[in-house]
Amino acid sequence: MSESVDAVVVGAGVIGLAVARRLALDGREVLVLERNDAIGSETSARNSEVIHAGIYNLPRRLKSSLCVAGRSMLYRYCAQHGVPHARTGKLIVAVEPSEIAALARLKEQGELNGVDDLVWLTGDAAMALEPQLVCVAAVLSPSTGIIDGHQLMLALQGDLEAAGGAVALSAPVEAGEVRNDGILLSVGGEEPTRLHARTVINAAGLGAMDLARALKGLPPQHAAPVWWAKGNYFRLTGKAPFSRLVYPMPVPGGTGTHMTLDLAGHARFGPDVEWIDRLDYAVDPRRGDSFYEDIRRYWPDLPDGALAPDYAGVRPKLGPAGSPNLDFRIEGPAQHGVRGLVNLFGIESPGLTSCLAIADHVAGLLGESDIIERRA
Repeated sequence: MSESVDAVVVGAGVIGLAVARRLALDGREVLVLERNDAIGSETSARNSEVIHAGIYNLPRRLKSSLCVAGRSMLYRYCAQHGVPHARTGKLIVAVEPSEIAALARLKEQGELNGVDDLVWLTGDAAMALEPQLVCVAAVLSPSTGIIDGHQLMLALQGDLEAAGGAVALSAPVEAGEVRNDGILLSVGGEEPTRLHARTVINAAGLGAMDLARALKGLPPQHAAPVWWAKGNYFRLTGKAPFSRLVYPMPVPGGTGTHMTLDLAGHARFGPDVEWIDRLDYAVDPRRGDSFYEDIRRYWPDLPDGALAPDYAGVRPKLGPAGSPNLDFRIEGPAQHGVRGLVNLFGIESPGLTSCLAIADHVAGLLGESDIIERRA
């Protein structure tokens, strides 16, 4: 015996909640299933909480187009719903002449992506804005900002529930079976159940690939391996040296050991890139040793002993160490052939910035035939 629901979203992170909200506002019956005992307790709670402009990814990729669209949507949403945020601006810096050409290419890439407010600064101009900074050139991104990610998720959940949707916590989806009339999910927890859904959105984050592999009837090539990259953060125990976010040039697997601010004005540095094969959020204080060298390239006055371990997050990657920066994998029925199913893989940065645009994209992937059927 099984219960039925129109649409199930697996995962109550910022992406799952944004998608569930969109579907509920479209008039669908939506249930979000979350394996943890709280919303947004994995990748969504362990990141830099930055609203990105859309600079770092190649043109004509989902990461670029959804970031640029999502950034504008997110600023509007925060203003309308009272979500704490700040448009701080960001400096991307070249600290030696050999980096200037790459910085110029990064600016050009951002402009091709539709970021139309980037400003090239000489080293002197950048250091006039931030007197403790040392660099030879910089790109100013005025539309970069910061956000309280947890308050954003609470707002999305509130919209979802106001539209008739619901979130079930401690409800892990353990397996599923594709059927002619939908997907039958096996849900664990204290009260295991079987749940039939016409639409399933796999927004399980770090567990998305495992869930895809557990869906009987999904072609196996649509559940490829996934890798995890851990990012460690260290907080500054003293006053923040900069009023804007400061990013060095990107490194393989990440955007470099950058300085971000929280909404209280405190500074933190990170994340680094540590490839792992098991989930581990502990921050090894010894990793801070390499942070000093990286940070002092653009802030030479960082005092000894000023960094303290803060927290770590884990990013789902679609390739191992040394792979290029791969795009989001968001696959609907047109890609894998399973009606009513959308899988979201490798949703790392700029996923938070893109969440509302991703929700619109997922709704579009469900197809006009699904919309027509619902309205019939």
